[in-house]
Amino acid sequence: MKPSIVLVGRPNVGKSTLFNRLTRTRDALVADIPGLTRDRHYGHGRLGSKPYLVVDTGGFEPLARDGIVHQMARQTEQAIDEADVIVFLVDGRSGVTALDKEIANRLRRSGRSVVVAVNKAEGLSHGIVAADFHELGLGEPLPISAAHGEGVRALMDQALQPLPEPTPEEATGDVIRVAIVGRPNVGKSTMINALIGEERVIAFDQPGTTRDAIEVEFERGGRRYSLIDTAGLRRRGKVFETIEKFSVIKTLQAIEGAQVVILVLDARQDIADQDAHIAAFIRESGRALVVAVNKWDGLDSYAREQIKGALESGMSFIDFARFHYVSALRGQGLEPLFRSVDAAHQAATVDLPTPQLTRALIDAVARQAPPRSGQFRPKLRYAHQGGRNPPLIVIHGNALDKVPESYRRYLEHAFRQVFRLQGTPLQIQFNVSTNPFADKAAAASGRRSPPPGERRKAAAAPPRAKPGPDARAQARRKIPGDRS
Repeated sequence: MKPSIVLVGRPNVGKSTLFNRLTRTRDALVADIPGLTRDRHYGHGRLGSKPYLVVDTGGFEPLARDGIVHQMARQTEQAIDEADVIVFLVDGRSGVTALDKEIANRLRRSGRSVVVAVNKAEGLSHGIVAADFHELGLGEPLPISAAHGEGVRALMDQALQPLPEPTPEEATGDVIRVAIVGRPNVGKSTMINALIGEERVIAFDQPGTTRDAIEVEFERGGRRYSLIDTAGLRRRGKVFETIEKFSVIKTLQAIEGAQVVILVLDARQDIADQDAHIAAFIRESGRALVVAVNKWDGLDSYAREQIKGALESGMSFIDFARFHYVSALRGQGLEPLFRSVDAAHQAATVDLPTPQLTRALIDAVARQAPPRSGQFRPKLRYAHQGGRNPPLIVIHGNALDKVPESYRRYLEHAFRQVFRLQGTPLQIQFNVSTNPFADKAAAASGRRSPPPGERRKAAAAPPRAKPGPDARAQARRKIPGDRS
């Protein structure tokens, strides 16, 4: 079991910068704006042979009683209760503040091991910058610079020193990464809390509550999952703040890095163009997809029929995805939703044997042959798998560049039915076969095989007319000594 190291401090002291330094990633958003981090953010680090779990938290205000700040404080309180060691981060350039003293009092009551890290100490005398923080009564303060890496190794040595060697974790199979995306305030965070059975991320009735992509690992039915809570995606014209632009980038990266995506829609709002844009990006990224229509409880039968009709017309391009009508707040419909997640992941990573693919291709062509293109009809010979997640089927044959898009969709539907590829997009690639012996035959006959462009020009040129009898007689008269 890896030890848990929790980073705690007031807003804007550099906790996320230190988190990125310890995990050697850029997973946490970093900006010179207080209150950027709101949820607990987990990451993995290693110091020599000692692995550890590091937890980034939002700005801690223990006395907050309402609003989003109170929700952030609750998240930090939960992280403190789970911690093995607490790194209390303070700002060396601001000195001790009243909020630092409140946090120190709360950490002292926790009974956890606490290390005080005086951040932003680059270029300053370490003895002077740390002197003020002795009054917190939490031991010797350690000057560091999270941005430049100064003193971070000594900090981790002291934090990990009292902890026992971690026991090796048993391998339980691969982790399935599931990104939960959608517009703001559709219930993504509420859904994650309902799936894992605890208030792991902040669910607040305010659009834009989630700013970063937060990963939550849990186990369900003997399988390990990593749920990724993402920021809501608004239309490009509605995004003005720099932080929100970075949040959008994080969300798009989460989609591309996931294996399955759950697109959450709000049943009490009209299906907007932005929902279709998000779904189109997921399809273009090749991710397996499950659609959850949230807030389904409380709607009458007429409203439900209207929503289903709007989905059929506006989301027809993702007909491969399963649609589930759920209530994340009440926990209704989540069990079938996650069964579809498993099925979509299985379909996206399936192995398709070449003989079975070729047989399915021959059967599809027998039912409906590709249309002619001029004098020739494309000939589809055999198929094999070219990739997974999403499945890629490569078809070989002749004149395949003349296959229309409608026939490609017909083949996709045929393969999907045969192999039950529900929940994942399917890609089909045509490879046109060429004669590998054309150049050798031309060399054996003493002639050079012309390039394909010249062959086409020669074929298009009109045939030469044979000379008539008069032309042959005139040619003989021009030859000296010819008496015939």
